[in-house]
Amino acid sequence: QVQLVESGGGSVQAGGSLRLSCAASVRPFSAYTMAWFRQAPGKEREFVGGVNFSGRTTDYADSVKGRFTIWRDDAKTTVYLQMFSLKPEDSAVYYCAAVRGPLIYRMRSDYDDWGQGTQVIVSS
Repeated sequence: QVQLVESGGGSVQAGGSLRLSCAASVRPFSAYTMAWFRQAPGKEREFVGGVNFSGRTTDYADSVKGRFTIWRDDAKTTVYLQMFSLKPEDSAVYYCAAVRGPLIYRMRSDYDDWGQGTQVIVSS
């Protein structure tokens, strides 16, 4: 049973930063590509970014490129999302997702396992 547990969400003012973590129980963690999605009220869940199973490749949504960074620590079986220069439109529930294999997908339906989410609120 795959378990993904997100943490690090909270409230921050515009321009601030937050770091989200996702602790994964998947084994072997190195076989899984990991991604972050987010969902704002009344909106579809959208891709934020991902890191492939080797950690050598990342992909970001245009809306966060240059402000967010994703990396993984295989020793800790954890993936991180560092968010800088946060904007009110970044407010959402952020979800961690996992899929076995080398590719980063941008479609929600391509991921097999999900965490429960962590809330991020950015105030102006």
